[in-house]
Amino acid sequence: MSDALDLARSIYARWERGDFSDASWAAPDIECVNAFDGVSTRGVAEMAVAWRDWLAAWEEFSVTADEFVEIRDGVLVLTRFHGSGRTSGLSVDDLPGACHFDIRDGKVVRIRLYTDRPAAYAEVGLPTGR
Repeated sequence: MSDALDLARSIYARWERGDFSDASWAAPDIECVNAFDGVSTRGVAEMAVAWRDWLAAWEEFSVTADEFVEIRDGVLVLTRFHGSGRTSGLSVDDLPGACHFDIRDGKVVRIRLYTDRPAAYAEVGLPTGR
């Protein structure tokens, strides 16, 4: 298994337990783009604030990884999202999504979260509907 896959798997091992507190995997100037709400941040501190704000909107929120796909600049993780909105009561169960980690020198320099797998496939150059 490659270093990039190992890194992505280690991040998801924590995220699947609901632990979003560790950012040791992130480059100091990481770019984080969240397709859920359109928020884009730069740097670990801004990313942490955006994650806290996102998670605060949910009564429950979890993510599971379906598949890890190594690509030219990192790893695409095919995911499923689960949760219920704190205020809206909106329920999301088993929503397919994806997370693209752009990895350089053992750190994630860019992360992009998707609720639309075909858009994720297109961005990384994979055929839609793998």
